[in-house]
Amino acid sequence: MSPRRFPHASVRVKTTAGALAIVTVALLAAAAGLLEVTRHGLVASAERTATTRAQAVARAAADGTLTQRLAIPEGEDSLLQVVADDGRILAASHNLTGQPPVAAFEPAPNHPTAARDIRASTDGQDHPYRVVAVRTTAYGTPATVYAGTSLETAEHAERLIRHSMIPGIPVLLALVGAVTWAATARALRPVEAIRAEVAEITEHDLGRRVPVPASRDEIARLSITMNDTLDRLEHSMDRQRRFVADASHELRNPIAALRAHVELAIAHPELLDGPDLLGDVLRVQELADDLLLLARLDAGQHADRVTLDLAALAADTLRARPDGRVPVTLDAPAPIPVRGNRGQLARVLDNLLDNAQRHAESRITVTVTTIGDTAVLEVCDDGTGIPAPERERVFTRFTRLDESRSRDAGGTGLGLAIARDIAAAHHGTLTAREPRSRGARLVLALPSDWVTQRA
Repeated sequence: MSPRRFPHASVRVKTTAGALAIVTVALLAAAAGLLEVTRHGLVASAERTATTRAQAVARAAADGTLTQRLAIPEGEDSLLQVVADDGRILAASHNLTGQPPVAAFEPAPNHPTAARDIRASTDGQDHPYRVVAVRTTAYGTPATVYAGTSLETAEHAERLIRHSMIPGIPVLLALVGAVTWAATARALRPVEAIRAEVAEITEHDLGRRVPVPASRDEIARLSITMNDTLDRLEHSMDRQRRFVADASHELRNPIAALRAHVELAIAHPELLDGPDLLGDVLRVQELADDLLLLARLDAGQHADRVTLDLAALAADTLRARPDGRVPVTLDAPAPIPVRGNRGQLARVLDNLLDNAQRHAESRITVTVTTIGDTAVLEVCDDGTGIPAPERERVFTRFTRLDESRSRDAGGTGLGLAIARDIAAAHHGTLTAREPRSRGARLVLALPSDWVTQRA
């Protein structure tokens, strides 16, 4: 049997077999319990009747009013017999006249009665009886009174239960199996529809979605979850396609420039401009490094992290940078520990400063402080600022605002995108917020590591 052709056969078989096993055990237990309860009730009733009659005969024997012919109710299948300890029959009912002792057991010491199931011949055939034995004294000699009540009613009830229930068990099991098989098939039909739809989805057709049943059960929730997963996958694939297309577009210009330089060097070596050629090479290298870093961040690769001082990191990063077009002022009055990768966090600050240098007019301020349990690093400039509608779009990959293009046509458009991805990898955020006066205000928020420091 092919699993692709019958994907749910095993589930249906297991479910049906399990239901049949449970119902079989339940029916057999119910039948056995019904038989036991019925027999126990009828036998107990017969024993109570026999005990009452045996005790009455025993009192008559003790009082000296015992007769040799003991009376039993008309039409009732019962028996009475008084047997002396030496085996003589002292009295008996008419259906035991001339017969030997019907039983030989006696009550145990300190027990008034004893009871047994026996078979006795009262009309030429053996019949089942519940016989009760009671000790007494008859005609001056120790004796035992035996009183029996027929158990044919109990045996008839047992046969009736067996003959009515046992043949019906297979029929009921067949019905349960058929209903379970059909119900399982109906329940699994949406699952098969989901499987068939997912099997048809490819990377070139991620817009398809699995059907969602009208019922609000687990299968409906599975369908919704599957569609949510497909939404995320489609978004990821679209983002990857856009990324590849943008990267290819961005690489065309520097590669074309490199080709032009090489062709010029081949045709006219004396006209080769070494600094321009090196600039184009460095631009391609910078773009390749940015693309590689983004790929690692997208893949969830995290560099080693340590506890470091964000204020000291900012100071070290500023000292390592060459003097820019606009001077930078650092305001970091106290150490602020965070947990992260030193190189990546320095890359965030470098990218924010590069962005500020492109737009600032006369000053750039870097502030490092804490707000509650959050370490905050702000980079503010006095440029034209970022329009409110663009404050989220500037973090999109390969996005350049018009002013950015005019001021620095060589930018890759990946700086702020890389900075935000690094912040997210450190469980932080990077946002563009409303400036306090004018210009742009970019805010990096990271979880503070004071708890680790105290520990």
